[in-house]
Amino acid sequence: MTSWSAKQYSAFENERTRPVRDLVAALPNQEVARAVDLGCGPGNSTEVLAARYPDADLTGMDNSEDMIQAARKRLPGMQFELSDIASWNPAQSYDVILANASLQWVPDHETLYPRLVGKLAPGGSLAVQTPDNMEEPAHRLARQVAGEAPWAASIGGFKHPPRHSAAWYYELLKPHCGRLDVWRTTYHHPLAGAAAVVEWFKGTALRPYLDRLDAAGQEGFLARYQSLIEAAYPALADGTVLLPFPRLFIVAGAREG
Repeated sequence: MTSWSAKQYSAFENERTRPVRDLVAALPNQEVARAVDLGCGPGNSTEVLAARYPDADLTGMDNSEDMIQAARKRLPGMQFELSDIASWNPAQSYDVILANASLQWVPDHETLYPRLVGKLAPGGSLAVQTPDNMEEPAHRLARQVAGEAPWAASIGGFKHPPRHSAAWYYELLKPHCGRLDVWRTTYHHPLAGAAAVVEWFKGTALRPYLDRLDAAGQEGFLARYQSLIEAAYPALADGTVLLPFPRLFIVAGAREG
């Protein structure tokens, strides 16, 4: 299992929170009695959802104890639960189900997404944001380094769960929804050089690779990765690197009763 670090993830909190602000702002629901944040991380996305719906009965969920502890510290008056999205099967329905940058870690999207829509109350909304960057240099280079010696034996076979196109999700969800909105946005995050790009992905996409290596292996992997990142993301005149980060957004609405 991938080990998550709330501290590492939160190092770029402003940049990571901007997409969920855009997602929550797009929700059409005005009155929300019950909501859940699936994969709440350190609570930044839950905080955004709570600000939009302050009167809702809101729960945050994550499968990382470190993330849950950070979220409880951040929002001490809110309910957070240690749970896994893949096995989540509540008896009650929800007016809003938020999944911000979490479903890309869960397999079997062809059954997962319709199942989540099925947990909505009439007129409720499933709001999903997932990174759509598997063919960006940061991911391609991680796969390249993982396939090189001496790391290939340990991590060369690792693959992230598959992600799909906007059209694929639209066709999957349309028969289950009363309304459906799908869009893609590329953010350009200014970071302090190639080392900052590496630090960004150490908190997310690189975790499954690093978790399978010992300390020496991690050090070598990261050094090789950063050397390639420096070439792939050239710095501007002031040393800043603009990190293009495409993200896919879905707001799927349940049919009215």
